[in-house]
Amino acid sequence: MSTAQHKIGSGFGAESTADDVLQGIDLTGKLAIVTGGYSGLGLETTRALTKAGAEVVVPARRPDTAREALAGLHGVEVDELDLGDLESVRAFAERFLASGRTVDLMINNAGIMACPETRVGPGWEAQFATNHLGHYALVNRLWPAIEPGGARVVSVSSRGHHFSGIRWDDVHWRHGYDKWEAYGQAKTANVLFAVHLDKLGKEHGVRAFSLHPGGIITPLQRHLPKEEMVERGWIDEQGNVLNPEGFKSPQQGAATQVWAATSPQLEGLGGVYLDDCEIAEPAPEGDERLGVKAWATDPEQAARLWALSAELTGVDAFAE
Repeated sequence: MSTAQHKIGSGFGAESTADDVLQGIDLTGKLAIVTGGYSGLGLETTRALTKAGAEVVVPARRPDTAREALAGLHGVEVDELDLGDLESVRAFAERFLASGRTVDLMINNAGIMACPETRVGPGWEAQFATNHLGHYALVNRLWPAIEPGGARVVSVSSRGHHFSGIRWDDVHWRHGYDKWEAYGQAKTANVLFAVHLDKLGKEHGVRAFSLHPGGIITPLQRHLPKEEMVERGWIDEQGNVLNPEGFKSPQQGAATQVWAATSPQLEGLGGVYLDDCEIAEPAPEGDERLGVKAWATDPEQAARLWALSAELTGVDAFAE
């Protein structure tokens, strides 16, 4: 199968920062929505976009915490959104659409990782529901504001997509829950979402991308016991971050999603998975670290996931 997953020679890399990739780019008059844009990579993304002139709407599960974290940044608006609650997604989208504004950049940044078995909504597995289904419903409900501006939609995935494809016979892990494989399935879903949204959206001028931001110690690790992070070699017994895998700073970690959302180098492209401010190559056979797995970019699986997501959420902006 031919693939668009080939490097384009961006000139950026793992050490590039969000500010680096925005050099010379003026976002004045542009509006971005950054889910979770008040913590970790999301906060750095919001900071960099506002510095380049964009207005940023930050939907947050903890709006008071978000306002505190974002204090001092100009051009930021906070609203309430819980991605694990489809009613909250609907309410946020309706409030935004009522404002009559157009979305230029949509960055689906919020997420949870390796949490204990948790159920939300009608008994859905929390990582699949929050990381994928909530963002799926949000983008589809916001489509009337995304389509007119020919927005870029960025789906923040992870190298964790290597851990698992979609478990079609048990997407909600009702049998034999494994927190890391469940995370992997949710991150694969983030890539497949971008593949199919790009296919549906490109005739409207809307392009979609997914990405691995890199390894970064952020609040995303909140569900991991200290002992597990020590065992993995991420931190020492005192909680100091170690660097055996080349952890990025938050500024470097935010770079690829900001590049995906704004770079003129990606004009005319879409539906591809990015890594280190570059289009990633297909994963070598048996490799669990490099590139993108074929199961995450398969257009048939992407269409199947879209249909399942529409069925589960009751939302599909492209339904006949």
